[in-house]
Amino acid sequence: MQVYYNPILKQLSRKLRKESTLSEVLLWNELKGKKILGYQFTRQKPIKNYIVDFYCSRLKLAIEIDGESHKNKEGYDNLRQKNVEKSGISFLRFYDDEIKKNMNGVLMAINEFIKQKETTPLPPLF
Repeated sequence: MQVYYNPILKQLSRKLRKESTLSEVLLWNELKGKKILGYQFTRQKPIKNYIVDFYCSRLKLAIEIDGESHKNKEGYDNLRQKNVEKSGISFLRFYDDEIKKNMNGVLMAINEFIKQKETTPLPPLF
């Protein structure tokens, strides 16, 4: 099942890719090129009427980095996440400082999510 996105967001997602934060660049260097267990990630992916920092379509996994731009926006972030999750997409959230100070821990959390996802049986089709 393909995830809907608003095509109007395409230009904004390109702009966000060009203006990436340090944490986004650091994590992208670890995700790009199928470095994580062979899974392909994209960055600044439009989904529905939102843009997520990183997305893997095979896993239906969005990864968000919460930094300064997310302060005092927890309510909006929660609503946004719930709306995206309605499409069957899971979220992993990391703080900006986690990326900068504990990249190994972040990568371990992503790997653990993937391993759990790989061993979880799919629900029946009926």
